[in-house]
This record gives sequence, structure tokens and C-alpha cells, in this order.
Amino acid sequence: MSAFPGSPRILKAGIVLLDPDSFAVLPNGVILMQYNPDTLTRTLKIKGIEEGADRSEALRLTGPPTESIKLEAEIDATDQLEFPQQNPNTVQYGIAPQLAALETMVYPSSATLQNNYALSQQGTLEIMPMLAPLSLFVWSAARIVPVRLTDFSVTEEAFDPALNPLRAKVGLSMNVLTIDDLFFSDKGGALYMAYLRQKETLAQLYQGGSLGALGLRGLP
Repeated sequence: MSAFPGSPRILKAGIVLLDPDSFAVLPNGVILMQYNPDTLTRTLKIKGIEEGADRSEALRLTGPPTESIKLEAEIDATDQLEFPQQNPNTVQYGIAPQLAALETMVYPSSATLQNNYALSQQGTLEIMPMLAPLSLFVWSAARIVPVRLTDFSVTEEAFDPALNPLRAKVGLSMNVLTIDDLFFSDKGGALYMAYLRQKETLAQLYQGGSLGALGLRGLP
């Protein structure tokens, strides 16, 4: 489907997967959302001094808030099926490859599972938990945040004669990883700090109101 001539270029939201050791982008590690979600829900849970603590500590923050992000993305094979010669994978598998790319973010690799099994058979007493890629949620160049996927749901809505999915809605829930979760001095910590500084920059652009607008001449 061709865009209207002269229409602005719309950026894609997506997820970028980084190697947890080198922080290089993994092969096929840029997962684009076919259509940007219409809504994005963010929830901030403030980290403050616990209730019942010394009242002189009431305004203290113990760290960045726990921020969660929820969205629903749509995937549809209709546009690709209009040009079957250019999209043979879609013709053969529908949107299964796109769904698989998203789902593998929450699976350890089969090679890792096989290796851990081999170690257990050799009598290894302690096997380290499997390390997942560092996931970055990208919503424009100004909002790039390290995240951990906490919930993933797929509703498949249409199928071809071979039962390959052709249309689906994907629900993603993520927690933003802060410097409480990441090393301050590595790439993950730097990305979070850049995200925080961007918020502070935007906040400075806000032109605050006046007490008069609240019906006040001054504070009691």
C-alpha cells in the first residue's frame, strides 16, 4: 500500500535486542511494530520512605519510580499479501515469523537449554540462570528505555487455509529497568540516565501557572 505523496514519514516504534555482554545489536534484533499502537499506558509507582518512618523523612525518595508500560500492537498480513512475489514468507507462513520474533524475547534459546542439560548430565552442581538479551523499547529517538518484558499475550484473529495466522493483536507489558536494576556505568545504565535527562529537559519547557489561576493571592 503506497503512502500519499508528500505525506510525512511516520517513524516506527519497536524493540531493539542487545547482547547482554557486548551491548551490540543482535542479528535480526530490531523488531518493528507494523502499526504504531494508538495508546500507550504508563504507570509510575513511587519509591519513598515507608509509612511509619520518621516524619522528617516524608519527602525523601529512595530511588527512581518503578515505571511500567503497557501497549497493544496489531499485526496484519493484508498489505504484504497484496504483493505475494515480494513477500513469499508471508504467503507461506502468514504473520507467524513476526509473532515468533516477538515471542523469542521471552524464551531462552534452544542451544542454551541444550547446553544446560548437558552440564546437568555431567554432574555440574550449579548452573547459572540463563541471561536474556537487554531489551530496549524505542518510541522515537527521544524515548529509548531499557525494559524487562513482564507479560505477553497474543490474540490471533484470522487464518489462511493452512491455519497460519494472518491477523493478530499483541499485548505487551514491560517494566523500565532503572539504575537500581542495571550497572550505572554500563550501556544499560547510560540509556536509562539519558531517558531521565530527556524528561528533565522537557519539564523545563513547561511554562508553569500562577497562584492567581488557583484563586490564591498567596499561601496561608
